[in-house]
Amino acid sequence: MTYNWEYSQEFSPNDYFGFVYIIENTLNNKKYIGKKYFWYDRKKKLTKKELKEHVGKGRPPRSKRVIVESDWKDYYGSNKYLKEDIKNNGIQHFKRIIVRLCTNKKELTYWETKLQFVYSVLERPEEWYNDNILGKFYSSDLNERTPVS
Repeated sequence: MTYNWEYSQEFSPNDYFGFVYIIENTLNNKKYIGKKYFWYDRKKKLTKKELKEHVGKGRPPRSKRVIVESDWKDYYGSNKYLKEDIKNNGIQHFKRIIVRLCTNKKELTYWETKLQFVYSVLERPEEWYNDNILGKFYSSDLNERTPVS
């Protein structure tokens, strides 16, 4: 099931770590490339019963790591300007497309970054909401006066 995400075939989130996506504003065709995890792990405080069950030497742990499903089904990106446009125009004017499913974190980051560079998202602010790549490369840092050869 894809939960209003467009993808070329059916898949199970249980088989993947996350996905690279494009969200498109159908009113002005402006897009955003991002990545989203299906799952994440978090600390969960142990219950009193779990604390009593502790055996062994030393102080019992206070928490455990659990895997939890992310909010991917309802997710519409993290970019400030994209969120603003969604709020002003309504989600019915935005298409969510899964571009690639990935099995681990490194693969996910690689494909998101590669697509952002391939589509020159920082150089085309009129076409893309993205204003940075990996939090290291920012559209505001680009010197537009230098010709590309």
